[in-house]
Amino acid sequence: MQLRHARSLLFLPASNPRAVAKARTLACDMVILDLEDAVPDADKAAALDAAVEAVGEGFGGRLMAVRINVEGMPSHGPEMVALKRTAVDYVVLPKVENAKQVKDVYSVAQKPVIAMIESAKGVLAAPGIAAGEGCAALFVGTNDLRKDLAIPPSAGRAGLAHVLQGVVLAARAAGIAVFDGVFNRLDDEAGLEAECAEGHGFGFDGKTLIHPGQVPVANQAFGPDAQAVADARRLIEAATGGAERFEGRMIEAMHVEEARALVARAEAVGQ
Repeated sequence: MQLRHARSLLFLPASNPRAVAKARTLACDMVILDLEDAVPDADKAAALDAAVEAVGEGFGGRLMAVRINVEGMPSHGPEMVALKRTAVDYVVLPKVENAKQVKDVYSVAQKPVIAMIESAKGVLAAPGIAAGEGCAALFVGTNDLRKDLAIPPSAGRAGLAHVLQGVVLAARAAGIAVFDGVFNRLDDEAGLEAECAEGHGFGFDGKTLIHPGQVPVANQAFGPDAQAVADARRLIEAATGGAERFEGRMIEAMHVEEARALVARAEAVGQ
């Protein structure tokens, strides 16, 4: 699966063998083994060993990523070196505020980097980060962004709208994928559905998740609508080139490209 087709990207502690085993049974499109926030400092070395082992065993064709610790942490260097020797698809780098941070990790780990935008400085630097060497995608770290922007945790996402759309804009200008932040309330499926719908409307490719129960909702929200896919296939078959009429509307090359992209996404997720 190509990264831009991923709908559900699940974070789990690399130090939790039960969570790692369960991830192999889930319908998530990417598994992200976390070495950062989910792992106490005393356990980071053991978590790295566990992550390397888990990547070696694979996740049944799912995309694999590992979130490492930030520069300055004692574990940062060993993590990059260890991941270079693995088959992990991506390295997730937290708290990115400039393109050099991404380039440095890419140079050592020799893996494409997903940059997490988690601060005001990161948002303002997002265009350069997205276009920089080694950057494969952007994640929005909404929890840290709320803190940095002094937005109360109880507030909705209205105060983040400009930020979220700015990160999407930066990714699209650079031609890379971009993914919405996590949803914290584990027992609020309606809230998750609403936030996924909003994220899809903002242009995100999929959503980062923190619980296995959130996977089906994200897959539904970011997966292609069956009727839209059927319409796209008819449009592709009917198009002859240039501007023309199709089922009561005018279409041109741009619409054919959109239809092909939708069909490709549907096929990538088995629709």
